[in-house]
Amino acid sequence: LSTATLTYDSLRFGEIEDFPETSEPVWILGKQFSALTEKDEILADVTSRLWFTYRKNFQPIGGTGPTSDTGWGCMLRCGQMILGQALICRHLGRDWRWSPGQRQRAEYISILNAFIDKKDSYYSIHQIAQMGVGEGKSIGQWYGPNTVAQVLKKLAVFDSWSRLAVHVAMDNTVVIEEISEFSFIVSLKGACAVSEEPREMNGDLEGACALTGEETALWKPLVLLIPLRLGLSDINEAYIEPLKLFRSSLGVIGGKPNSAHFFIGFVGDELIYLDPHTTQPAVDPTEDGQFPDDSYHCQHPPCRMHICELDPSIAAGFFCQTEDDFDDWCAQIRKVSNCRGLPMFELVDSQPSHLITADVLNLTPDFLDSDRLARFFDSEDEEFEILSL
Repeated sequence: LSTATLTYDSLRFGEIEDFPETSEPVWILGKQFSALTEKDEILADVTSRLWFTYRKNFQPIGGTGPTSDTGWGCMLRCGQMILGQALICRHLGRDWRWSPGQRQRAEYISILNAFIDKKDSYYSIHQIAQMGVGEGKSIGQWYGPNTVAQVLKKLAVFDSWSRLAVHVAMDNTVVIEEISEFSFIVSLKGACAVSEEPREMNGDLEGACALTGEETALWKPLVLLIPLRLGLSDINEAYIEPLKLFRSSLGVIGGKPNSAHFFIGFVGDELIYLDPHTTQPAVDPTEDGQFPDDSYHCQHPPCRMHICELDPSIAAGFFCQTEDDFDDWCAQIRKVSNCRGLPMFELVDSQPSHLITADVLNLTPDFLDSDRLARFFDSEDEEFEILSL
């Protein structure tokens, strides 16, 4: 076996190295732990993350396509993991913990159902692979971090239960005004799209019932994905300290060429990650809607690799439940940007141009009518142009 194809199956669980006995802090998805006194807490936190791996014997993708994603779906699975963490934060909270062998909360079951390997699940391998065709990726082709981010952004539009605002910041630039406008538009769009009668998908009631207490909210929970290039063939050492200070709340997707990992933290100069490179049978819910879910949680110490081994092409994810959370995030990023090393991306208040694209706002053409846009711009004199892509 080559290094690139090593899996948990080939390594065997007992050969995975435990956390080092070190005074260095352990960071997991924005939370700090001590490796000396909180090892059980660290492992409980890691185990509670959704672990999506290769699967086999699922429904053929597209009706006649592959029934397994072994060998090509690792970045797609990492995309599922980073979005799965966003849904956990959205519906269960960052401090939620998974308890094996116990009846799980309904929200957790709904989250897991959104990723089950079936064509009608919001974020299934089927949906991601087929949506990727529009991004120039044929079914079975390997994705990069930017491609999977763009696909997740498109799929989230259909998730009326979670009603996330997924924004992909391009060109290493996060535009504050753009995100605020985007969340506002998504709020209006979601309110207009909800039908009077709730509908059922993935076993969950959605629609009007999901709007309780939120109908007038102008901010939708934000998933911010930032594709980054931190070097040419290897990571530039000037980015290492800023990357460690990053402490992403949703993790980082990346890895090595053609071998993707979901990075959830670091200790010292080592990155901590979940590896999708093991093939497990596809799982179906039981008749009562519960889930045999042990295989969706990594119940042994996670893998680690030196930060210098990281491929320079990554995408980092952040979650802001409220607008205040986003303001706090902006303040933290500005602080990190002043540290040693190169800033990984630029945070700006607004774009210099007044051009606004339907793609940036994630709008469908039927939403681009004058009444809604007037509410958005709040100025009859503002000159702007909408570009149809």
